[in-house]
Amino acid sequence: MAGQLIVHAPLSGSVIPLNQVPDPVFAGQMVGSGAAVEPSAGEAFDVVSPVAGKLVKLLPHAFVVVEDSGRGVLTHVGIDTVKLKGEGFTLLVAQGDTVSAGAPIMHVDPTAALAAGYSMVSPVVVLDTKPDTATLMAFGAVAAGVGLFSMD
Repeated sequence: MAGQLIVHAPLSGSVIPLNQVPDPVFAGQMVGSGAAVEPSAGEAFDVVSPVAGKLVKLLPHAFVVVEDSGRGVLTHVGIDTVKLKGEGFTLLVAQGDTVSAGAPIMHVDPTAALAAGYSMVSPVVVLDTKPDTATLMAFGAVAAGVGLFSMD
């Protein structure tokens, strides 16, 4: 098995345990273990890569980076934001790019999402991991790029 993985906060805001995310798939850790970050209300923000690796999936509202040991880390910006079809999301990189941890991936203007009543709570999970295998490293307010959680 690969060594310890440190997953960094992809955006600044407040740390939210996954079981408190207002989405049953993420709250139930069905896609993997991790944590979530809720950005400051109403402000535009940048989303950065939580790990170094290859950007294997890039959607307007979500992306997956596969790090060197082969683990995929999903960052999903907001809940139900797929319904916005990219409105408010500006991608700064291309699918297939190799990125470093902290590299800007997208710029988000949450106006449309908030107007539609969507939560901007943003889950970050290591795909296909067992529930509760992530160890939170940050609590309360967190800055983008700071260690969010670790996983063995």
